[in-house]
Amino acid sequence: MFRYLPFALRYLIWRLSHLYRRLRKPPDYVVFILEDAYPELRPPRDHVWERWFFPPPTSLQDLAEQFRTIAGDPRVRGVLLHLRSLYMPFAHLQTLRDLIKGLRAAGKHVAAWACSYDNASYYVACAANEILLQPGGSISPLGLRRSFFFLADALNHVGVKADIVQISPYKSAADLFTRSQMSQEVRQMVNWLIDDHYAEFIRGVGEGRRLDEGRAKALVDNAPYTDLKALEAGVVDKQIGEEDLPAYLGEDGKPARLAFWETAHQRLLRRPLPRPGRYVALLRIEGDIVNGRSQRPPFKPPVPLPFLFNERAGDLTVVQKARRALADKRAAAVVVYVDSGGGSATASEAMAAALEKVSATKPLIVAMGSVAASGGYYVATPARWIVAQPGTITGSIGVLAGKIVSVGLLDKLLIHRETVSRGQHAGFYDIGRPFNEEERRRVWEDIHRIYDVFLDRVAASRKMAREAVDAVGGGRVWTGRQAFERGLVDELGGLDKALAKARQLAGLDDRAPVREIKVGKRPLAPRAEPNLVHYPLEGLRLFHQAGTLCLCPLIWEEVSKGI
Repeated sequence: MFRYLPFALRYLIWRLSHLYRRLRKPPDYVVFILEDAYPELRPPRDHVWERWFFPPPTSLQDLAEQFRTIAGDPRVRGVLLHLRSLYMPFAHLQTLRDLIKGLRAAGKHVAAWACSYDNASYYVACAANEILLQPGGSISPLGLRRSFFFLADALNHVGVKADIVQISPYKSAADLFTRSQMSQEVRQMVNWLIDDHYAEFIRGVGEGRRLDEGRAKALVDNAPYTDLKALEAGVVDKQIGEEDLPAYLGEDGKPARLAFWETAHQRLLRRPLPRPGRYVALLRIEGDIVNGRSQRPPFKPPVPLPFLFNERAGDLTVVQKARRALADKRAAAVVVYVDSGGGSATASEAMAAALEKVSATKPLIVAMGSVAASGGYYVATPARWIVAQPGTITGSIGVLAGKIVSVGLLDKLLIHRETVSRGQHAGFYDIGRPFNEEERRRVWEDIHRIYDVFLDRVAASRKMAREAVDAVGGGRVWTGRQAFERGLVDELGGLDKALAKARQLAGLDDRAPVREIKVGKRPLAPRAEPNLVHYPLEGLRLFHQAGTLCLCPLIWEEVSKGI
């Protein structure tokens, strides 16, 4: 009885607040300025000083809750989106579009307005009821473009060389360091990826402007547009200044009352409180998968750098969270959010083994973010259901290993090195020389063994023949839609769909709360489950030690303006 007392008090406060808000008049339209980047999940704030002095940026998770609040208040007519440049991966833009479609499905009118539109902001605007443009504004050139850099010649110039063994030419994560141009296999893969992203972009534009595929392509190809040309071509619906929006959005001769969310939320009806009891546990795997503990960089550079300043998902941290989710009887289901291009094979295996224990006793769903490939796909194999956006980068089922040889650099710097060793293979990972033939054979055996384990995991998880997994594996990278067509993904959508599936499989109410799993103060030991299958992996090292990696090609790990 007493355990329900806190909920009773919260419910009383909610009820009073709800009645008070009913007496206050909300705005007709709630205004949001959407700019820069929005992470899909709220950044964790584990320390008191972070919560007090560094308020977290708005996330797509926050926007989803705010939009649901607006959708649940019948007094609000709609939402006005003031769009600026959005620096977000394609999959995150699709999640944002899904949120806008959710508002429209709830009967709210969504208007998009901007001074000018670029690729990303126009793609998002096409999900709204209407697209408005400031007089004198413009539509930037539309379409997709990718540039790829290769550092092999630059590294050789300074006396550094990467010596890499990969399971197939498609496993191209190290091509940045080993090649001076694209291989034919990677060129083929890049083209099928950009073709699918372009098709999704055209589909989004055509859906929003009510055009068939041919006319939507023509709209894209004819960009850029001035404001007058955009209006004439039906690229936008109206040319209007921001100060004239209240009159334009008004009804019956009365201008609409506009208010930003920061003010409007105090007048909106609060959503019903989640019921106490069982809940959906949320576990995140974000960043490079590494051996050790999860870490977040103190800051991020404006331009992403390979391996540097990335978030790290450590196996010690993720495994502890999985064990806590397993031990908590109130955690009726677990949703694992994966946004990772992979990393250490041993860490990926440790995470997958712990999550497999969870999946054996309660529903485990994986929601893929912008990228869930290589090790990021490896950790998804225990899931009963996998959800990905059409633009998610996934797959890359493959392995590579190698080392950086830097003896030439030491010579150029006039640094002399002498080494004394014992044991036939003590210098296996020596940075002063490349692998010899015997060592290369050993490395190949190592990555081939890991690849076999990877194939077995995927085949068992997806109920596919091992040969069928190999045909879509070998390091090949796919979009979410392509992965769905090939049986690597179960459903297209975002985090909301994954949560809905988790509630359904666990028999929970739609209002069942979602709580993120934290690492406890006391570590949990593994629990014995004799009926589970394990895949022990031994003898793998980190990348800088020539370790075996489940790593997605870096060419697609980017956050770019305009998709």
